[in-house]
Amino acid sequence: MKQPGSDFRDRPAGPGTPADAPAPSPGRVRLLVPEWIRNYRQGWLRLDVIAGLTAAAIVIPKALAYATIAGLPVQVGLYTALVPMLVYALLGSSRPLSVTTTTTIAILTATALAEVAAAGDPAVLATATATLALLVGAILVLAGLLRLGFVANFISEPVLIGFKAGIGIVIVLDQLPKLLGIHIHKGSFLHNLQATFEGLAQASPPTVAMGAFMVALLIIMKRFTPKAPAPLIAVAVGIGAMGLFDLERFGLAAVGLVPTGLPAVTLPDWHLLAELWPAAMGIALMSFTETIAAGRAFAESDEPRSQPNRELVATGLANAGGALLGAMPAGGGTTQTAVNRLAGARTQLAGLVTAALALGTLLLLAPFISLMPDATLAAVVIVYSVGLIEPLEFREILRVRRTEFVWALVALTGVVLLGTLKGIVVAIIVSLVALAHQVADPPVHVLRRKPGSNVFRPRSDEHPEDESYPGLLMLRPEGRIFFANAERIGQKIQPLIAEAKPKVVAIDLGGVFDLEYTALKMLTEAEKRERENGMTLWLVGLTPGVLAMVKQSPLGQALGVERMFYNLEEAVAHFLADSATA
Repeated sequence: MKQPGSDFRDRPAGPGTPADAPAPSPGRVRLLVPEWIRNYRQGWLRLDVIAGLTAAAIVIPKALAYATIAGLPVQVGLYTALVPMLVYALLGSSRPLSVTTTTTIAILTATALAEVAAAGDPAVLATATATLALLVGAILVLAGLLRLGFVANFISEPVLIGFKAGIGIVIVLDQLPKLLGIHIHKGSFLHNLQATFEGLAQASPPTVAMGAFMVALLIIMKRFTPKAPAPLIAVAVGIGAMGLFDLERFGLAAVGLVPTGLPAVTLPDWHLLAELWPAAMGIALMSFTETIAAGRAFAESDEPRSQPNRELVATGLANAGGALLGAMPAGGGTTQTAVNRLAGARTQLAGLVTAALALGTLLLLAPFISLMPDATLAAVVIVYSVGLIEPLEFREILRVRRTEFVWALVALTGVVLLGTLKGIVVAIIVSLVALAHQVADPPVHVLRRKPGSNVFRPRSDEHPEDESYPGLLMLRPEGRIFFANAERIGQKIQPLIAEAKPKVVAIDLGGVFDLEYTALKMLTEAEKRERENGMTLWLVGLTPGVLAMVKQSPLGQALGVERMFYNLEEAVAHFLADSATA
């Protein structure tokens, strides 16, 4: 046994530890330290501190606003800017990612809490929020352990654009009454729209004036001073005006008392699990989707790649840790991550600085936040939620592909008319239907040869000079051919054969990575049928996997090696040679 010494590996064993147990090696201890700390460079410190301070100027006011979207006290936003940010910085794989909460998560949280805490009792809300955030965290961690990181890819980009636009519309309508100083009984989107319109006559002129001024201030700053912390300035102006001019006497509502100090431990209510788990599933999916999207969007080429499964675990533990200290569900946000990166963030230390500022706000600035006008928060929410509605993205989708534009509109409509949680289901279903449509209806191209080259491309009116060969029909299907689309491909090929009346049909399978058994059997039957009608089938450009499968099948025996070609150039040369000797 080693003698005790100054080396930490040689310290006496603690209670319950065998004295001769192997001590952890420095290499193992190093692996427990986050990657960004292990590889930290001195020159990054100033950049990270500046970025963290800058991001805090955006994150903290928006966190307060997001809490109001969720129907929670504003201090919950500060808790969410503190604990999840801290946990993620130590466990996450994305260096610039800023993890608090987002408009999407906030509105989903509001919908979920409305189901179980409709009366708005603070104690019930706190317990329900803790339960929801813990559930979201548990789902994310479990998904990470099961290596389900690929699930984020099940929502296509057009559908996600439509979903977010719908969320933006819902949030703007939700905040309009606060901007107008009216109170409505909340219901469906159409109900809220009608109630807001009917309440315009009772709008409070001072509140409208404050709201309009704040919206104008935020828009002007975003347009002309994009690097300035516009939300922080708007919040400071609102608080200053309320304190200096006693605007409450004119009927302007303020946030009210904000508790000073650290958040108290909040335990979940296990009886709410059955009611909240469907909402938690949707929030977990959106949290992870937004986290991955933001992390990938702002990663630099010299940084470690984001690891989806690790991101699931890190975001899950950030939610679970936040749940116990009063935070609402959290995830990576695009806006704050963009600010963090553009301000120069190099590592997760910037996130720790932002969390420290949130802590300082809780301990020192809470009394000032209580003076903030509701109209100011509503203006911040509206101006930044409008950014979720991107008409140019819709126009670009429409320009490229009309079908996917329809999917985006369906997702938007689903969120607006059915609600956000059902809207997620609509978005996923639309994405899966879109995927099924693409898989079930793959393209089949008639090929022509570019003159003077070995390039074969789909026939097109743009290239009437491309060469074809009488008696030879060259076809190229793309994608996987299997039971769901084999018949559809056959339906596309038949009229092409009837039109061309070829002696030889050469099918280029270079773009087919898999040929499933059902499809292979149908192709075998088609080859036999066409051979009896005097037409010959050739297969060209088979991938190794497809070639091995064909060789072991009756189709391979029927074709033989003489009717399978390495590429189209070889097949055309063989056809021309046969034609010349015929």
